[in-house]
Amino acid sequence: MKTIIKNAKIYLDNALQAQELLIENKRISKIAPQITEKADTVIDAAGACVFPGFIDIHAHLRDPGHTYKEDIQSGTKSAAKGGFTSICAMPNTNPVTDNIASVEYIQLRAKEFSIARVYVIGALTKQSKGEEISEMATMKSGGIVAVSDDGYCVQNARIMLSCLRYAANFDIPVIIHPEDYALAGRGQISSGKVATRIGLSGIPGLAEEVIIARDIMLAESAGARLHIAHISTARSLELVRQAKERGLPVTCEVTPHHLVLTDEACLGFDTNTKMKPPLRNEADRLACVQALNEGLIDCIATDHAPHADFEKEREFDQAPFGIIGFETAFAVLYDNLVKSKAISLSTLVNKLSCEPARILDLPGGEIKLGAKADLTIIDLNQSTTFSKENILSKSKNTPWLDQTLASRVKYTFKSGMITYQDS
Repeated sequence: MKTIIKNAKIYLDNALQAQELLIENKRISKIAPQITEKADTVIDAAGACVFPGFIDIHAHLRDPGHTYKEDIQSGTKSAAKGGFTSICAMPNTNPVTDNIASVEYIQLRAKEFSIARVYVIGALTKQSKGEEISEMATMKSGGIVAVSDDGYCVQNARIMLSCLRYAANFDIPVIIHPEDYALAGRGQISSGKVATRIGLSGIPGLAEEVIIARDIMLAESAGARLHIAHISTARSLELVRQAKERGLPVTCEVTPHHLVLTDEACLGFDTNTKMKPPLRNEADRLACVQALNEGLIDCIATDHAPHADFEKEREFDQAPFGIIGFETAFAVLYDNLVKSKAISLSTLVNKLSCEPARILDLPGGEIKLGAKADLTIIDLNQSTTFSKENILSKSKNTPWLDQTLASRVKYTFKSGMITYQDS
C-alpha cells in the first residue's frame, strides 16, 4: 500500500518546505520535491501543511466506568479529528487504573476500538487515595509510560516521598496534579477580583505553588523524574525555572485554555469555563505564554476532560471541573497565539509533537525518513466551527462551542492509515 501526499508544505527542520511525501508499509519512505512513482492513493493537499501527528500526554478517556461521557472509541475519534495520533490516558477511571489487570483492560480495548495510539498512565497510589503505593513495577512490566494520581494530589509528604523513591527505582516518570486541598478548599474559580465580583469562592495560586515546591524538593531527594501537569501561575513557573537551573529532571505542561483564557471568561457563569486548576489572571496567562516561548514550559497537553451535558448544565458551584480539548487544541492556539505572533508556528507544532514524545520517551513526533507515518494535514487558510453537531467527542463541554476558529484538520494518519478525513 503506497500513498503520496502532493502539493503540500511539509514541516521539516522546524520550517514548512514545499515537498512531496511517500508513505509505504506504514512508514515515510521518501520525501522529495517531486515523487513520480505510482501509488494506490494520491492525496492532493494543495494549500495545506503536513505536520507530525500530535501527541497528548494528558487526557481522560473515562473508560472504564464513565463511558456515558467518553470511551476509548469516541475519545480516539475525537483525538484524530484534532490531529492527534497518540494520547496518554490518565488513571482516574472506575475502577482506578492501579493494577496490571486494569492496564491490560485499557490496552485490549484500545487494540480493538481505538484509532489513535493509547498509552496507559498508571495510578501513583492505590485507588488514587494517596495512602499506599500502587503496583508500579508490575504495571510498568505491562507497559505503562508514567504514574499519576491526576485529578487528585497526594497530601502526605512522607507518602509522596516514598512514591517518588519507588518510581525512581524503576525509572518511571511521576506526573503530579499540584493542589493543596486545605488551601483550595471548596473554591470554584481563581481567587481574585473576578471571584469577589461574582460571589464565587476562590482557589488561590498558592494551592498549586506549595505542592510544586514540595514535590520538587521531594523528587530531588528521591532522584525521581517529575512532570508537573497543567501549570497555571507565574510563581509556579519560577519554581520550575529554579529546578531546571539546578539540573533537576523536572518538566511541565500547559493547557490551551490556560494560554488563551483568563478568569474573566467566568463572568457569565458558563460552567464550560470551570476547570482545575482554574483560569488565572492576565499576568499569569502572559507568564505562561512567555514561558512557552522560552522553552521553560516543555509541552502543551489538552487535559481533555469530558462531562455530559446534564452534569455541566447546573449551578456553577455544582458543576464538575474540566473541559474537552482534543478537537480545539490546535485551532485555539493557532487562531489566538500564532496569528497574533505571540508564539511561532514552530513552537506550537513542537510543543504538540516532538516535545511530549521526549518527556515520556514515546515514539513519533517528527517527520523523517523511516519514521512511522503519523501525520496530520491542516489547512491554515480554512476555518472550523465547533458545534454540538460536528464535535466527535461524546461530550460537548467546551468554552469554544459555536465559535469559528482559523485552521482546519483535513486528514490524520496513524502508521499511514487515514484515521480522520474532513468531509
